[in-house]
Amino acid sequence: MRERELQAGSLSRRSAVLGAALTIAPGLATRTRAGDAAATPDPTEMRPQVGDHFVLLETDKPNAPVRVEDLELGGPQVQAYPASPQGIVRDGSRLNLVLLSRVGDDGLSDETRARSADGVVAYSGVCTHQGCPVNMWEAQKKAFVCSCHQSTYDPRQDATILFGPAPRPLPALPLKSENGVLLVAGDFTSRVGPTKS
Repeated sequence: MRERELQAGSLSRRSAVLGAALTIAPGLATRTRAGDAAATPDPTEMRPQVGDHFVLLETDKPNAPVRVEDLELGGPQVQAYPASPQGIVRDGSRLNLVLLSRVGDDGLSDETRARSADGVVAYSGVCTHQGCPVNMWEAQKKAFVCSCHQSTYDPRQDATILFGPAPRPLPALPLKSENGVLLVAGDFTSRVGPTKS
C-alpha cells in the first residue's frame, strides 16, 4: 500500500514538473541577453509585434522606416525586417525576414485585401519548401520566386503557389499604414518556415 502511494506521489510530482516545464518552455527556446538575471527574451529574435515598422535589408538608409512611396508600384518585392518603435531591428532570426510588395488594389483576393495597407502586402520571406529565401521576382507573372527551387507565389492571391515544390502558401503578415509608414497589424497567418515532414 505504501509503495503504491509513493508511486502515485512520484507520478503527481512528475506531472507537475512536466506541466510547469511545458508552460515555460516557449520562453526557454528564446535566447536571452547575457547577464540579464530576469532572462529577458532577446528583442532581436522576437517575432514581428503589432506596431513594429519595417527597415529594408538592402538600403543606404538602414534605420529609416519603410514608407509606401518607397516601394515600386507593381513590384518587385523588397526584403525587410520588422523593427520595434524604439528602433530595435528584429533580425536575430531568419524567420523574421519579410517581403513587402506594392501590388496595388486591383485583382486582390478578399483575404489579401483585408491584410494589405495602401496596396502593399507583406509575407514571410522564407520558402515553405526548404526554408530558402524568396528573393527573386518573376516580372511577367508579377510573382515572388524562391532562389533554391523556383517555387513561385502570387502576392495578389494570398501567396498561393503558382509553380514548384512548395507545399503551402507563404504566411501573410497583416499591415496598416500610418501617414505612409508601414506597420505590423497582427501575427503571421500561419507557421513561418519550411513544412516539417
